[in-house]
Amino acid sequence: MILGVGVDIVEIRRIKEAMEKHTNFIDRLFSKNEIEYFKVRNLRPEFVAGRFAAKEAVVKAMGTGFSGFEIKDIEIDRTASGKPIVVLRGKAKMIAQKCGNYKIHVSISHSLDNAIAYATMEVDKFEDCNIRNNEADR
Repeated sequence: MILGVGVDIVEIRRIKEAMEKHTNFIDRLFSKNEIEYFKVRNLRPEFVAGRFAAKEAVVKAMGTGFSGFEIKDIEIDRTASGKPIVVLRGKAKMIAQKCGNYKIHVSISHSLDNAIAYATMEVDKFEDCNIRNNEADR
């Protein structure tokens, strides 16, 4: 069953400005694996913006915001063919596991000005799922 969907759009210009202004911007928000991906992509801000939007879309799909876990607990990885995938770690994973087996689908795209991401969270135990912010949906 679908627990939730999330979408986020980010202005690439704002991410570029944050990267230039704050030397630790990427380190604060992204895992080592994600940072390596950015380095392979020459730290281009559209890729950083896309991954940032994906993290935001995931927390919207979960219905939690970043409450109870860190932004780094959500990692946006990719398959060998380049398809983006979501890897939850730490407390984010524990929260998602309250719904039993789960799967999060994500799609990322960007134009010259904006990056957008869309996420859908599937769960197998909707009735037993007690992710806090979804109480009103029942």
